[in-house]
Amino acid sequence: MLLTCQQLEKRENRLLAPYAVKSSESRGRAYEEPRDPYRTCFQHDRDRVIHSKAFRRLKGKTQVFVAHYGDHYRSRLTHTMEVAQISRDLARMLNLNEDLAETIALAHDLGHTPFGHTGQETMNEIMKVYGESFEHNEQSRRVVEYLEEKKPEFKGLNLSFEARDGLIKHRTPYDNPRVTDTLMPSIEAQIVNMADEIAYMNHDIDDGLRAGIIKMEDLNDLPIWLMVLEKIDKNASLPFRITAIISGLIKLMIENLANNTNKLIEKAKIQNVEQVYKISNPLCAFTKDFYDECAKLKSFLYDKFYRSSGVSEYNTKGKEVISFLFKKLMNNYNLIPDKIRLGENVSGTHILVKDYIAGMTDQFALDLYDKLK
Repeated sequence: MLLTCQQLEKRENRLLAPYAVKSSESRGRAYEEPRDPYRTCFQHDRDRVIHSKAFRRLKGKTQVFVAHYGDHYRSRLTHTMEVAQISRDLARMLNLNEDLAETIALAHDLGHTPFGHTGQETMNEIMKVYGESFEHNEQSRRVVEYLEEKKPEFKGLNLSFEARDGLIKHRTPYDNPRVTDTLMPSIEAQIVNMADEIAYMNHDIDDGLRAGIIKMEDLNDLPIWLMVLEKIDKNASLPFRITAIISGLIKLMIENLANNTNKLIEKAKIQNVEQVYKISNPLCAFTKDFYDECAKLKSFLYDKFYRSSGVSEYNTKGKEVISFLFKKLMNNYNLIPDKIRLGENVSGTHILVKDYIAGMTDQFALDLYDKLK
């Protein structure tokens, strides 16, 4: 039996929570297209993101360690996949639209620069010279709305309004995009915000431990760590203990988030999506006590991992590479490939250079740096 798009939409309308975003109620796309007979609009969005060039390039972009540091450390792509997995699980637990949550999660880092957050900070400093700024969520939206090429009839991927809205309103301590309205994003988008934090907190501990930058005993002052540590097999070898602890931490965070989000929705008496948009505070959040414990974990990672010599030396190199490339390309416009240079209609060479560098992988940027240096 084949399920048609209409049947999938009817199933959503019948089964999902009243405040979940329904595919059949989407505000549509910027450019009208024929509907896919077997995929909802959000399923179609997800597939377009996965098949984009920007998504494939994430495999060569830094999460914390530069992409060639080692085969087993997270890249921007594996981080994105972990965020998507957690987002789907949370959406399913809360009876929300899994496809929309997954789409936003898969697209949330498409505009990220090479060299991780250092790359973003460096690009932001450069753009301030031109009276502008750089925030990778804004660049992600630019990727899906303008820079990607899907069909000759329009620029970008022509994603649904709900996917694009969730993308530009993606917020974490590292992500603060400018928005054009004050409406709250869907709960599906709020889930992605929190899934991003859950993913990076846990995989950064994992990568830090495996790299030897963080020691197990370093974490013993964190109550949230001890809550999980006491439940694992102390006789297991170190790799198995690390895996068990990280798995336990993720489970603990997801359960706290899901249960508290459900309580917040009930307390606010949310009955439809419009009420979600108009509420003043996020509905997807940890409990206050648990949030405070997570904040201690983030502070620990910042002091012991992100600022460690094993990470900072690559950050310094990344800043040098991006700064050099931007100046070189601004002064030598013809170094930008013809396809990019002649195919774009932007207001200012600095925007074109910004787009070009932001789309690079770490290795491409390093190779170009070596070539031009």
